[in-house]
Amino acid sequence: MLDIEYEFREQDLVHFNEHRLSNNLEMQKKIRQNRLLVPGVMLFIGLFYYVYYVDMMTTAYITMLALVWGIFSPFIMKIDMRRQFFNQYTEAEKKAILGVHSLSIEPEFLQERAPGGKHKTPWKEMLRVENHKDYVYIYLDIDAAIVIPRETVTKGDLKLFSKQVESMIDRLG
Repeated sequence: MLDIEYEFREQDLVHFNEHRLSNNLEMQKKIRQNRLLVPGVMLFIGLFYYVYYVDMMTTAYITMLALVWGIFSPFIMKIDMRRQFFNQYTEAEKKAILGVHSLSIEPEFLQERAPGGKHKTPWKEMLRVENHKDYVYIYLDIDAAIVIPRETVTKGDLKLFSKQVESMIDRLG
């Protein structure tokens, strides 16, 4: 049947986790709250200093700190989330995940050959295929997927492969 071969890198692992978080409405709400609530409280404190103590310097410092927080906190949170992603995996798990992967479509299952070994996933255990600009995701669970970066495919036709996987999931899943 059809096969493809690709390399899965650390940046692809980070991208998938960030993609999951961007679709997580609760996490997005927390990020917006952090970005708006903390500077809002700080501005309120600055206003209090200005009205009660008539201290323009302290008010200016608090206002600047609030603006810096509002602008840079999302970037700092993103860096921290990336660090947390990497801390989730042990070195052995990273060695098993990262590297050259090969996928083959078989009549009863999708066979994956990876640095961590061979895996056979029945079609009925797969949910869907999502095609994005730089990646193809074959979802095995709500938060687990086989991630195929388009730029690292070295063997096979990814477009034809993803269409065939999608039809197999629809037919046998």
